[in-house]
Amino acid sequence: MNKKELKNAILSKRSYLCLGLDPDMQKLPDGIPRTADGIASFCIETAAACLPHAVACKVNTAFFESLGSQGWEAMHRVFAYLKTLPLFVIADAKRGDIGNTSSHYARAFFHELGADAITLSPYMGEDSIQPFLQYPGKTAILLALTSNTGHADFEMQDLANGKKLYEWVMEKAISWPARSELMFVVGATRASEMQHVRKICPDRFFLVPGVGAQGGDLAEISRKGFNSDVGLLVNASRSIIFASSGPDFAAAAEAEARKIQNQMDRLLAEHGF
Repeated sequence: MNKKELKNAILSKRSYLCLGLDPDMQKLPDGIPRTADGIASFCIETAAACLPHAVACKVNTAFFESLGSQGWEAMHRVFAYLKTLPLFVIADAKRGDIGNTSSHYARAFFHELGADAITLSPYMGEDSIQPFLQYPGKTAILLALTSNTGHADFEMQDLANGKKLYEWVMEKAISWPARSELMFVVGATRASEMQHVRKICPDRFFLVPGVGAQGGDLAEISRKGFNSDVGLLVNASRSIIFASSGPDFAAAAEAEARKIQNQMDRLLAEHGF
């Protein structure tokens, strides 16, 4: 799914919700086996239930990778299923290494898993990101201004040129040659900076985690972050997937996703979409 298709999906579904699949084994609902197969089944059933309300799905690969070979097999199963759905599928893997290594990561996630996009750490520079920018129709999503408490350790540091480090990362990245799309991660708990961040990158999509369990304000984020293409994918994970710890987990997840989608529909209308 490319940028144009993503915008069309947003306007069709009246939603810019990204469903975050963070299948913490210790939080799985009753009746779901605490196994790799169990978390795969949980993710698939949850995604199927939320499909009417989401345009994207972000799979946190760490919850699978930590389970070894069985986890990788389960992750393949989840991606294979998601690719049958009309969703923008993101591998939340946060990779970033020297060019030769990155080329193998790009192949693993774009070719083998079939992800539409992958999250990346840009702090090793252009050569660590370029392999991901050579896949037409795919998207590289760079960490920019994140929602974790430690973001100030590096991202907010002042540089000699008068810019914050995250600002320089964004400005530098959009100057790199690319055949792939480029997006940025901007945390929902950074709402006060969103308007400024949008000025730095007026025509890019932002992946915005932090709505839901982390308390980000959807209305404020939308007001400050919309562009002419909508330009936002707002992620909610725990508040949706763990809405119930019982056998009704999929129905409860669907209900939570529907609440967010209904709010998004109203916000889209208010802003002329």
